[in-house]
Amino acid sequence: MNDLNIILFDDKTRSQLLPFTFTRPTADIRVGILTLREKWEHYFEQSTSTLSADYLRNKFPLNIGQENLFLNGSVIPNEKLVQQIKLLRSGEAIRDGQTVIAWRTSGKKPYLLHKANGEWYPIIDDDQCVHPQSNYVKLNYIWEIFLENEPAIRSDFYLLIANKTSQPLHESNTIIGDSNLLFIEEGATVLASTLNTTKGPIYIGKDAEVMEGSLLRGPIAVCEHATIKMGTKVYSATTVGPYSKVGGELNNVVIFGYSNKAHDGFLGNAVIGEWCNLGADSNNSNLKNNYSEVNVWNYLTEAMVNSGLQFCGLFMGDHSKCSINTMFNTGTIVGVSANIFGTGFPPKHIPSFSWGGSDKGFTTYTFRKALETAEQVFARRGKKFDENEKAILKHVFKLTARYRKWDGLID
Repeated sequence: MNDLNIILFDDKTRSQLLPFTFTRPTADIRVGILTLREKWEHYFEQSTSTLSADYLRNKFPLNIGQENLFLNGSVIPNEKLVQQIKLLRSGEAIRDGQTVIAWRTSGKKPYLLHKANGEWYPIIDDDQCVHPQSNYVKLNYIWEIFLENEPAIRSDFYLLIANKTSQPLHESNTIIGDSNLLFIEEGATVLASTLNTTKGPIYIGKDAEVMEGSLLRGPIAVCEHATIKMGTKVYSATTVGPYSKVGGELNNVVIFGYSNKAHDGFLGNAVIGEWCNLGADSNNSNLKNNYSEVNVWNYLTEAMVNSGLQFCGLFMGDHSKCSINTMFNTGTIVGVSANIFGTGFPPKHIPSFSWGGSDKGFTTYTFRKALETAEQVFARRGKKFDENEKAILKHVFKLTARYRKWDGLID
């Protein structure tokens, strides 16, 4: 398949995966140990490019080749599905109802791609399509990121450890369950902690650190350069993304990367983007007092929708922050680059570039101030906040202006 140019495309569900897809293609969502892109690239053993929103193009470029394979960036690949895709001939596609999973085409121009509402998707004749021969998982709503995290950790675990040997576990630790379900990558350190694999595997990434007194119950992924601080309690189905730091208590949480929840406080049934920070003793509710299903803001309908879930916590977009002792209600959506502080529960939908809280209300977090913060946060991690990053945030600032209605005015 190396003669094929592989392109991961966003389909019409991209708008239901906001706020995370404000700043990335769908394929760059992390679920399990790897992002969706990393999973596809692992199966095909080659790099990919992206067909997504125009404003993301400079950071996530599109490369069109003579022979192209378009793959749905919201689909979680598996071995059987990939084998079927590899048998496609030019002009053929795998489609399930209106969902195109894969499509192979020749020529420099993808003529069958249609753009609607700023999103691209292929339109393919029925006689060119075959039905998927195996079950597959597709992300259609943001809560499915944490719902699918446990099986994704299990699958990624075996993908990543194949033909590799784990580092030995230091004698100061206690392991409960099968030691073969614990894998420690090169450079990682785990000291004086309890690791329980009876319910699933535990993956400790390269140069990650699990500090003393931590309690980990698999399936868990601690990605490269991530830190589990002293005495942290991490329950099943949790991913701590690369270069992230966590403390306190976490249960069924996905942290994409470069984000911190470094102190005490509870985070459960939650998804946190990149470059976020949760202040000390911040908590989210993941269960309503009356045990009813949780409603969540939906960007497509611009209204609250029923998630169908009894347990549903916090969704926080990239670059957002909250102060110490912040309390989030069930199903709270925080957009991109919001700054939240004050007493009481803030609203369940906090627009991007909001500044404030429930007690004194919100104003607009000006783009200049948000940019200054982002540049400093990047610098602390040894990274440069370049023109591509700046252009994406600027576009999101303009794109989300209509959600910021302070005193009846739109900024």
